[in-house]
Amino acid sequence: MSKAIFPGSFDPPTIGHINIIERSASLFDELHVVVADNIEKRYLFTPEERIELLRKSLPDSRNIIYSVHSGLTVDYAREHSISIMIRGVRGAGDFSYEFEMAMTNKLLYPELEVLFMPTDPKYFLIRASQIKELAQFGADFSSMVTPPVKAALEKKFSKKR
Repeated sequence: MSKAIFPGSFDPPTIGHINIIERSASLFDELHVVVADNIEKRYLFTPEERIELLRKSLPDSRNIIYSVHSGLTVDYAREHSISIMIRGVRGAGDFSYEFEMAMTNKLLYPELEVLFMPTDPKYFLIRASQIKELAQFGADFSSMVTPPVKAALEKKFSKKR
């Protein structure tokens, strides 16, 4: 059985994330989408809310396993006998950062292979931080997220206004 891991914050999940997840899930028997829970970061959505948004955005994905993990991603991969990590990249800046992380992960878990998947060009400019800012100011961000994520963001920010 081929297994891969796609870790991230997914705060919120964007259509760029969804695109990478769908493409990755088509390549592997099992794809672990691992939601980061880093106590050093401030998230808009709880880990459980982010998983629920991913599930609602990908309702027909039978080979996807959703998990929350607060430790090192390589530890999760090792614990689940996963030797392939997917990382989405938009451009040179993303690649530079992701490459350095891949080398660190390789030192920690030599059996881990990191596959860089370029984003679909139509999602090149989409960033979760940008979406949160647009949502906060009531701008139209509907082309950047799925309908369940749009509704959740509108609900979060309607409470803050």
